Amino acid sequence: MDFKKEWKTLIWLAAAFLVAYHLPVGTIRFDGAVMEGLHLVKSYAREHVILCLLPAFFIAGAISVFVSQGAVMRYLGSQAHPAVAYGMASISGTILAVCSCTVLPLFGGIYKRGAGLGPAVAFLYSGPAINVLAIVLTARVLGLEMGAARTVGAVAFSVAAGLIMQFLFRKEEAQRAEASAQTLPEIPARALWKTTVVFAAMVGILVLANWGAASGGLSSAVFSHKWPLTAGSALGLGAGLVAWFGLSKGKALAILVSTFGTWAVFPGSSTTVFAVGLGGLAWAAATSGGELEEWWAATWDFTKQVTPLLLIGVLAAGVLLGRPGHEGLVPSAWVAKMLGGNGAGANLFAAVAGALMYFATLTEIPILQGLMGSGMGKGPALTLLLAGPALSLPSMLVLRKLMGTRKTLAYVMVVVGLSAVTGWMYGMLF
Repeated sequence: MDFKKEWKTLIWLAAAFLVAYHLPVGTIRFDGAVMEGLHLVKSYAREHVILCLLPAFFIAGAISVFVSQGAVMRYLGSQAHPAVAYGMASISGTILAVCSCTVLPLFGGIYKRGAGLGPAVAFLYSGPAINVLAIVLTARVLGLEMGAARTVGAVAFSVAAGLIMQFLFRKEEAQRAEASAQTLPEIPARALWKTTVVFAAMVGILVLANWGAASGGLSSAVFSHKWPLTAGSALGLGAGLVAWFGLSKGKALAILVSTFGTWAVFPGSSTTVFAVGLGGLAWAAATSGGELEEWWAATWDFTKQVTPLLLIGVLAAGVLLGRPGHEGLVPSAWVAKMLGGNGAGANLFAAVAGALMYFATLTEIPILQGLMGSGMGKGPALTLLLAGPALSLPSMLVLRKLMGTRKTLAYVMVVVGLSAVTGWMYGMLF
């Protein structure tokens, strides 16, 4: 018997027993925190999994199968010109109105396909932090000054975070680039523009289905027609898959009939119609063989890998910090007290709190509005805007699986550190 191993087992069992024995079940704070965690998981499942996360899985799987490794390395790899690689990574993230969790499968797709760590991290940060909707809403609700500061800070931040990560792990990245260079170049199965059209349709579905309400302007017009526009993108995707990817017309017609049939029966349940369409696409891809079946296999791999960790992380974040306007184990009064003024401690606390909290897309803005009304300084507010949307406890758990413990810890420290410094400087200047 290995007594050393058994002692470790005994210690873990004893610790688990003591935690269970002393659980403060029945106290208002603990019971309320548990309910907050469950409420947040329910909210995440209802509002983000079907409309946001599942389309992201399909896009990530498509990156792994439809996009050649050579194309990814040419524009985002270590040998690509830095201006091209980081520019493309930032711009690509800007159009995706996604949260820190939804961007993860997309990051995993391009990173596994050969993108350099720096450009991949720039994309990872820019997706939830720089998207156009978030910038516009920030300027409208929190003021033009804060909107401009978030825009400049986030763009510079994404590039800086990528460059720092690339430098910290330069030896590993050099070995990875060398190994990738030794692989035989892939011959694209079709013209690049055809693949681009299909990806544009998938991104259109993701962005339009999650388009938020706005007060006036083009954004409001898009919101009022979001579902017809989403349906148009879906039809474009189906046409592209039939024309260039081998999807049979019969299966495409079956998806179309089932989706519109669901809409006829449940005209007020857009999420149900959307889910039926996604289910039909999954069935068609899984039963078509060849490249489409590979697409489904890659999509399913991402789904299995990411979803359980995300739900566990969302539950933990809800228990600790609660939902907006509700209490978790950590009293919100403590948070408000720690965020007053513009000291280094307030900015560092804002960065750490933002990194642990889960912000659904665009929800950081009304939360900041309430905190600033309670006395939060401008510096910590910008710090939270820079760190909060880009990181969360759920995203950390998934990132650890995608790129390892060391890189995840480094990325968290980079985001927290840069956010705190940027917010502190902004607070000193303004």
